[in-house]
Amino acid sequence: MTAPSVRVLAPCPGRVLAMADVPDPVFAEEMVGPGVAIEPDAGPTTVVSPIAGTVVKVLPHAFVVLGDGVGVLVHLGINTVRLRGEGFEVHATQGSEVAAGDPMVTWDPSTLPASADGQDVSPVVPVVLMDAQKGSVTSDAIGSAVAAGDVLFVTP
Repeated sequence: MTAPSVRVLAPCPGRVLAMADVPDPVFAEEMVGPGVAIEPDAGPTTVVSPIAGTVVKVLPHAFVVLGDGVGVLVHLGINTVRLRGEGFEVHATQGSEVAAGDPMVTWDPSTLPASADGQDVSPVVPVVLMDAQKGSVTSDAIGSAVAAGDVLFVTP
């Protein structure tokens, strides 16, 4: 039996990019999984859960929610792990149940440094469908501006 299709919502406002346009080869080549990314709007933003489910992992710069047989990773920026949590306020707790749109992490992408530990830092937010086939996610939202809660893609 196949899992039902799940609507994956934008976790933050911004402009939707194809995963291939993410400035990190691990995401761009879909090594983590297929999806899309968001170039976030500047200014303080509370990033929300893209699906309803269980928070299986939460770090200051990233979180994974598992629901309806799918896992979605939201990664706040590229190389932001090197900031060691600075600039991120976590609202979610690992193991908790969340609804789509529930607050997860607050940050301000416009305050990110250009680099950290010798690595370029980018505010781009990959939204990844975990354990899915490479190339299996398509989105009509690519190139468009979205608000938090707008549909990014529907799981295959």
